[in-house]
Amino acid sequence: MARTTERVLHLLGLLQQRPVWTGPELAERLGVTTRSIRRDVERLRALGYPVQAAQGVGGGYQLGRGRGLPPLLLDDAEAVAVAVSLRMAAGGTVSGASEAALRTLAKLDQVMPPRLRSEVRAIHEATQTLDSGQPAVDGDVLLQLARTVRDTVRVRFDYEARDGTPSARTVEPVGLVATGRRWYLMAYDVDRDDWRTFRLDRMTRVQATTWRFAQRVHEDPAAYVQRAVASAAYRFPARVVVHAPLKEVAERTSVRSVVLTPVDDSTTLLEAGGETLYGLAFHLSLLAWEFDVEEPAELRDALAALGGRALRAAGAAPRE
Repeated sequence: MARTTERVLHLLGLLQQRPVWTGPELAERLGVTTRSIRRDVERLRALGYPVQAAQGVGGGYQLGRGRGLPPLLLDDAEAVAVAVSLRMAAGGTVSGASEAALRTLAKLDQVMPPRLRSEVRAIHEATQTLDSGQPAVDGDVLLQLARTVRDTVRVRFDYEARDGTPSARTVEPVGLVATGRRWYLMAYDVDRDDWRTFRLDRMTRVQATTWRFAQRVHEDPAAYVQRAVASAAYRFPARVVVHAPLKEVAERTSVRSVVLTPVDDSTTLLEAGGETLYGLAFHLSLLAWEFDVEEPAELRDALAALGGRALRAAGAAPRE
């Protein structure tokens, strides 16, 4: 019985991942026969889950929508985790999520046992969030893009570049990446025949198409976006060898601003970028270790000028 229950829960998880599954696909995933799949579907229906089945080409099993879903059951640790997560969501990286999170918190608070309610309220009272001042992402856009990634369908949208230049894009999305309080989409730009990174808060008129695509070979979206936001998108990309182990450099830098690669046990390649050479030189000067600039050569001049001003301000060198 335990194995059957585990398989039924696994089946439910699969049905939530994709719009439609064929019986043979589900049987292969779960390592059972199609007859077992039919029995497990009936078990889900008996529990109140509206699993629909369609025959013929394009048919299969689909988890329907409606009021027939049974209530969500949470244990103590899960209930506290959900409540704390909702409290943090009320800080708002997605527009509309703050209000929805607060409404959900109010409902959850009503059904929580007193012992858990007091724990959650203690966490709430001890936690504050700061406004980042960054534009929030439209929640509907985020959900729509997540569906296009899941269903491997092309999406069209209008996009505003960093310099304000507008453009219309048709892309094949492969992944969403959150960096701090910003969201990015990694996608293959069909018209430009290349991979691109797009900030969700710069998108408008997002529209999913019915054009399904076969996924192209691509690198991990998180790694691609990290490299794009750390250096590739800036006017002055830089490569610097830091005389410190990767672990130590990683502890003092942010994945949102640098890409780190180990050179050996005692040195690390740091890739970053900046809109100005002096701004880049300033941030590099905050590193706690010695470093060598590989490129660009102009960055060395900016560092020399910055160091000269620091020495003169400290009285360690005569003013020009």
